[in-house]
Amino acid sequence: MNHRIGADGWWPPAVRYDSPNFDSRPDPDDITLLVIHNISLPGGCFGGPHVSDLFTCRVDYNADPSLADLRGLRVSTHFFIRRGGAVIQYVSANERAWHAGVSSFRGREKCNDYSIGIELEGTDDTPFEPAQYAALAALTEALRRRYRLTDVQGHEDIAPGRKTDPGPLFDWNFYVKSWLGFCEETRKFAPELVNATAVLRFVKGLP
Repeated sequence: MNHRIGADGWWPPAVRYDSPNFDSRPDPDDITLLVIHNISLPGGCFGGPHVSDLFTCRVDYNADPSLADLRGLRVSTHFFIRRGGAVIQYVSANERAWHAGVSSFRGREKCNDYSIGIELEGTDDTPFEPAQYAALAALTEALRRRYRLTDVQGHEDIAPGRKTDPGPLFDWNFYVKSWLGFCEETRKFAPELVNATAVLRFVKGLP
């Protein structure tokens, strides 16, 4: 999975599933933050259609009692990574998806304006799968090459007290190592794709 993000903001390896829940960014050149989330619907259940249904306004509220609480909610994300590593994209990364809500980062509010959202299929108390980290690493590098990303944060870090994802079992160290390993493999086979001077700052003080 080393395809570049297209000029249209879509990633070729991802399954495209268009969401109506997006709008234009205030500044299309100001895309600097990557936000990591987790989600499962119903909570703790994996593999079903309900997450995609939520992001595309197709929720069957009668399918499970817990889904009734989502009635009228209009949210989206740019990418969703399944437990097996498959990636679904709902919104062009050029556009503003509605994933962060009330949020701020380094004194800047409205993180949706300048961020890209990635949802991992999971919960705060379930370890994530190696295939998810591998897909996340490849996607992170594809996004870094296309946009002016400088920072990677968890949803809990830009909305403290309101959100808890990706949660304590998300392994930031393993994520960083996976990304760096992916960069190294890319450098071996396609050195022209790697900008050695570009860096990302990860949450919790990781390099």
